[in-house]
Amino acid sequence: ESKDYPIEINGVIAGRYQILEFLGAAAFSKAVQCVDLTDGSYVCIKIIKNNKDFFDQSLDEIKILKYINAHDSRDEHHLLQLFDYFYFKEHLFIVTELLRDNLYEFSKFNRESGAESYFTMPRLQKITKECLVGLKFVHALGLIHCDLKPENILIRSYSRCEIKIIDFGSSCFITDHLTSYVQSRSYRAPEVILGLPYDQQIDMWSLGCILAELWTGRVLFQNDSLATLLARVVGILGGIEENMLFQGRYTHRFFTKTKIIYDRLSDDNGSLVYIFPKKTTLRHRLGTDDELFIDFIDKLLQVNPTKRFTAEQALHHPWLAHQYA
Repeated sequence: ESKDYPIEINGVIAGRYQILEFLGAAAFSKAVQCVDLTDGSYVCIKIIKNNKDFFDQSLDEIKILKYINAHDSRDEHHLLQLFDYFYFKEHLFIVTELLRDNLYEFSKFNRESGAESYFTMPRLQKITKECLVGLKFVHALGLIHCDLKPENILIRSYSRCEIKIIDFGSSCFITDHLTSYVQSRSYRAPEVILGLPYDQQIDMWSLGCILAELWTGRVLFQNDSLATLLARVVGILGGIEENMLFQGRYTHRFFTKTKIIYDRLSDDNGSLVYIFPKKTTLRHRLGTDDELFIDFIDKLLQVNPTKRFTAEQALHHPWLAHQYA
């Protein structure tokens, strides 16, 4: 029987953490801001819903966070810090550092408030550097984040423009048996969609999508299905290499024998429709003539993952060193 843990403001969890504020709910958890009564510090607590699958996935995330934190004891790589975890009243509780808004919420708030954009080029450079330092570190540990998106990058300081990468609930080691159900759709790399082997480079693709979105305020590859997503990719970046299509286990789900993209409508007959990509350019979609920035995004959004920049390579790209007036 799945009963949600009752959240009461000022209530105390396990005799130690007093609930101050409800922060939000996700598919299998709720987050609250608490004060640790032992030392007065503020923390975030994720309360996992009472369900075996969610419990197992959360234990995996704890294991990965402990592994990452153990190798990053000085907290220098912009990755979420795990403080504690425990089982109480038939629920799993995960205690982490308290951060601010995620980039999706903040970007939306920033646009809707009518204020000037927070995401200027110098700030984008800073956010990018911090993400790359985090990804380089995670990747060197043999891990793939597998769900990088604006919702999983949280602001640590608005004034200093500092971020942290969170949510390692989908992460896996490169040596694990890799599933094809990774990454949120709009940030999913072509090799994952086509059913090709994948590695850390899928995180780099996601980062390219995120930066384009922060700059323009729009999802780069707008889509309502995987087929329409692929059509956007082809329209903006050009065709997908023949050998990738040939080797993809799922290519036949999206491409006809003559390499035309098709989609199944969700009507009663499951009718097929052809999709002809609208030709445009990355430059046009980014709406800027900043050559270094366009080139940087282009290097992250190489359809062929072997040609895509690694985190290490991206850190040395001239865009990151460019001084804006």
